[in-house]
Amino acid sequence: MNISDELKYRKLEQAQPGEFEQLQEKAKGCPWRQSYHIQASAGLLNDPNGFTFYQGEYHLFYQWFPLGTFHGMKYWYHMKSSDLVHWEDVGVGIEPGDPQDSHGAYSGSGIVKDDKLYLMYTGNTRDEQGERHPFQNLAVMDSTGKIKKRSRPVIKAVPKGYTEHYRDPKIWFSGGKYFCVIGAQRANETGCAVLYSSSDLEAWDFEGEIATSLGDFGYMWECPDYFEMDQQGVLLFSPQGISPEGDHYRNIYQSGYIVGKPLDTERRSFVHGSFQELDRGFDFYAQQTTAAPDGRRILVAWMGLPDTNYPTDSNGWANCLTLPREITLREGKMIQQPVRELQMLRKQEVKFESTLQDEVNTFEGFSGTSYELICEFSGANAERFGIEFRTGETEKTVLLYDRVEKEVILDRSESGQPVATEYGTERRCSLDADNIKFQLFVDSSSVEIFVNDGEEVFTSRIFPSMNSTGIRFFAQGGSAACKATVWSI
Repeated sequence: MNISDELKYRKLEQAQPGEFEQLQEKAKGCPWRQSYHIQASAGLLNDPNGFTFYQGEYHLFYQWFPLGTFHGMKYWYHMKSSDLVHWEDVGVGIEPGDPQDSHGAYSGSGIVKDDKLYLMYTGNTRDEQGERHPFQNLAVMDSTGKIKKRSRPVIKAVPKGYTEHYRDPKIWFSGGKYFCVIGAQRANETGCAVLYSSSDLEAWDFEGEIATSLGDFGYMWECPDYFEMDQQGVLLFSPQGISPEGDHYRNIYQSGYIVGKPLDTERRSFVHGSFQELDRGFDFYAQQTTAAPDGRRILVAWMGLPDTNYPTDSNGWANCLTLPREITLREGKMIQQPVRELQMLRKQEVKFESTLQDEVNTFEGFSGTSYELICEFSGANAERFGIEFRTGETEKTVLLYDRVEKEVILDRSESGQPVATEYGTERRCSLDADNIKFQLFVDSSSVEIFVNDGEEVFTSRIFPSMNSTGIRFFAQGGSAACKATVWSI
């Protein structure tokens, strides 16, 4: 092993004296620490894992490397909540370092069986030559919260025809059987998803590859998630290696879904429509869903991307999770809305109403770095109208609707510290609507935007100065009626 690998694959107890505490202190002093998003105390956070409702609470784990802001020895870190808003820090859930996960506990999912929470995850191991050997492992949490790993993998071998990029099992129960879908790479270096079945979660049978009509669609499919709603099958996944097409696929890696007839598990056939992106913003990946006790399907994702540097890296921490979203289907399209429980975060309320006529109007009644804003534009003949937020002397993030092009545009070219500018500073999507509603959840270093009640969503990190706290509304080339409410959080 070279020195970088030695640093990369250290466990927490192998840190130098005071090393982790120093990272925590650096993170604590960072001006971009979030105020209401899940984030790690230090180190790197990535994929949400094991998202499950169990014993009256939502359990959510995230990938965590505590000793740096690069991808190293991954732990599962455990959070829980009774309301999807207030999260309790439980601590390390799955600790790596055993033969079946010697180089990290990678992503996976959870399911309740016999009043226990079963967690299935990919164990990352490497041999002396540094070659990767993935195992699919099991850990079980009992009613006291104690988690115990199985000492042997439940799926040991990668089937013939696939590479060692074989990970992220997502489990579900259907027709008296357990199934799991795993993200894979074929031997010809194209991405796909494969299916397994089990009667008891302990012994798994390889059913084969899920047949889709996507063909050669990227070189790896990460974080697959299959579920059914409204008598339809939905497969979410994060493909890597998709080239940009117009306004689509503009990030380094993408996340999206296909919807169709329920998966035929016997034939492994999935008849579906076209691939659609889940999020139109800059920083969204590795989504995972769970079923709420009231029947809702709730989604959480990593607000970040692999192979991307963020300004907080120098402060000893990186990344956060998105807010939970309720997802529904409308004519084959996924609609995402912030879960209604988030209204509990609302504090002071301020309203704004005006008809904007070729002007920029500063919202004098409110300024801040953490808030929810709902803004509706109607009766517009303006060519463009929208919001500038986190504004300061030289900084602003711009969200607008272009009536001529019929596009929603998010521009972070002046949002503060730059991120991944090689992939552009604007994100756009088509939308043909007379009235536009923007709902924004702004935090110290992020924004989640829901357009027309979740018809489109833009998720992005932004890194402005803490002095950039203003909000402005504008119309260009005509007028637009603007009505807004903001709540501090």
